[in-house]
Amino acid sequence: MQNVHKIKQDMCDIGRRIYNRQFAAANDGNITVRVSENEFLCTPTLHCKGFLKPEDIATIDITGKQIAGRKKRSSEALLHLEIYKQREDIKSVVHCHPPHATAFAIAREPIPQCILPEVEVFLGDVPITKYETPGGQAFADTIIPFVNKTNVMILANHGTVSYGESVEQAYWWTEILDSYCRMLMLAKQLGNVAFLDQQKSQELLDLKDQWGYKDPRNTKEFEDCDICANDIFRNSWKDSGVERRAFDAPPAMPAKVAAAVAAAPAPAAAPSASPASGISEEQLVKLITDEVLRQMKA
Repeated sequence: MQNVHKIKQDMCDIGRRIYNRQFAAANDGNITVRVSENEFLCTPTLHCKGFLKPEDIATIDITGKQIAGRKKRSSEALLHLEIYKQREDIKSVVHCHPPHATAFAIAREPIPQCILPEVEVFLGDVPITKYETPGGQAFADTIIPFVNKTNVMILANHGTVSYGESVEQAYWWTEILDSYCRMLMLAKQLGNVAFLDQQKSQELLDLKDQWGYKDPRNTKEFEDCDICANDIFRNSWKDSGVERRAFDAPPAMPAKVAAAVAAAPAPAAAPSASPASGISEEQLVKLITDEVLRQMKA
């Protein structure tokens, strides 16, 4: 049986951490925790997250109706509830406005990949949702295209939402993301952002798989993608107004092309075919040419 009072204390603790990290100004942000199939604890509206008390936490049902609590529930509860509807494994959701990650939300700049090992392992590709006015079901629905392929999202012109198996884990993803966004900005000011190559990035994905963390880039659906080029969510960019402006994509190739290049014979070898790759020189040239054209169009 769950200790609901202890969970409320944990929510208050995360609220203080959010406020102290300046991830939520004034009464920004909201936190929820699933306590049963149809009951969710929810922070109150118009209340600073840095000064929450357990008795301030409301209880709502899956429709958003408040069923307990002396203070009115957060106006953005529907966003949280949609995540719970889509992901039965999720126990907690955290939404706030961390400044560095929210800067990417305002600029609608995709988060570059293949730079920091910890980010590759814990976050992977981070999507930016389509903008909708906060509070309603249309706003909640913006997470649906992405919710099963990540545990953290950037909400266009708004902030972030992250979710996990506990309230602390849900918060972790936001803290990792904002720290990474700050590092990216600092590196950009220094004048250079160095990317990991395809091989080293794949090694990180393999470690991630061994440790039990799922990543779409390591599935058959995306086995031919360029793992460093934000391929997982790039089809959503046009509708969301997302475009690379500050950070260029790394010069990389999809896995099949990279494997073919690695297995190709040296220039002095016979030009007819490579037994290791099963691909002729002519086919290899076509693969590389097609990829160059694809990158230019992108």
